Amino acid sequence: MKVLVVGSGGREHALAWKIAQSPRVERVFVAPGNAGTGADAENVDLGADDFPALIRFAKQNQVALTVVGPEAPLAAGIVDAFQTEQLRVFGPTRAAAALEASKVFCRDLLRSADVPSAEYWSFRDAEGAEKFLNEREDIPIVVKADGLAAGKGVIVCDNRVQAVEAVNRIARQKEFGGAGDRLLLEERLHGEEASVLAVTDGRTIVTLQPAQDHKPAHDDDTGPNTGGMGAYCPAPLVDDAMLHWIEEHVLVPTVHAMKRARRPFRGVLYAGLMITNQGPKVLEYNVRFGDPECQPLLMRLKTDLVDVLEATVDGRLEEIGSLAWDPRPAVCVVMASEGYPGSYKKGLPIRGLDEAGKLDDVKVFHAGTKLVEGRVVTAGGRVLGVTALGDNIAKAKARAYTAVKSIRWPGAWCRKDISDKALR
Repeated sequence: MKVLVVGSGGREHALAWKIAQSPRVERVFVAPGNAGTGADAENVDLGADDFPALIRFAKQNQVALTVVGPEAPLAAGIVDAFQTEQLRVFGPTRAAAALEASKVFCRDLLRSADVPSAEYWSFRDAEGAEKFLNEREDIPIVVKADGLAAGKGVIVCDNRVQAVEAVNRIARQKEFGGAGDRLLLEERLHGEEASVLAVTDGRTIVTLQPAQDHKPAHDDDTGPNTGGMGAYCPAPLVDDAMLHWIEEHVLVPTVHAMKRARRPFRGVLYAGLMITNQGPKVLEYNVRFGDPECQPLLMRLKTDLVDVLEATVDGRLEEIGSLAWDPRPAVCVVMASEGYPGSYKKGLPIRGLDEAGKLDDVKVFHAGTKLVEGRVVTAGGRVLGVTALGDNIAKAKARAYTAVKSIRWPGAWCRKDISDKALR
């Protein structure tokens, strides 16, 4: 069979690489892809938002399954467009993708389903949010843009002054564009973050092993929020008992609530959680594989991913049973361009990729790269996701950073503490 992966980041490289390992798959296309997907699969020069062209390509090339990586095309209705043409596609419909595309919708749904999460208040303009902040006790607050902002529309504030400034940035200066047309203020939860991803066909839920993402740009979780600077899996913070609790009190009620809301959910349900003293609470939902969590997850997955994806699309996920995992942990370190998550240069040549790729149990997933005249150059803020397996977290970390050290381009940087929380 032939499979089309839509997207161009590290998540899509990991998906294409894993799908290509299935004995049932003869060709994997990636639209538009990057330099890494071009080496492990076949790139197609079509944008992730060009639905008519993607549908035409899928029909002309007899693509049996399309897998959508990023959130923007899901929120824009790519699954609906493919389904209308009787094409098999993995991911939630536009209505179901609102779980990520609108933070206000997500919070309202969680409240109705009695899923534990932070207290919140939503506003349609800056004035209302500022009035609310000025009239209440000065406490730490999280200010969020309602819509999609590439993982960056969240500002964590220690006090009222910072919160008012965040409201101004999101709602007046439109730092995140139309995503800031509505605002969400949330109580700031304290604890440690964890990511629990599950695949669901709307009836059966197959939970993946817990992971932990590192959102802030710099070591010790300092600096601005990013799309994610690294991840590791499994996360010891979430043991089997807690994972079972999360399935029962978070994932199952969410899937039921989506069905009741007439937005049945099929695809990846990704719960971003804060593990507080009162137990796990939902920070947000994503409706696709996380990036970079996808990389260490798929590095460890031994079950044929295509079997899981197809069973989800066909509504027969109950046939899959439990997944098989490599017992070794995996650590992914994101290498970024100087200036990220702000502005950065593109087109810088990357050296040392072959050297890193020769290391045992290491895979360098490309995110923001492209091939120019036979050379791999930078094309984004998050450039590579250097991922390694090891007998324990410390060994996986050491192996990933050994690979990182062999890769160079002007201004390349990364966090040095990915997975240290697990070691503590």
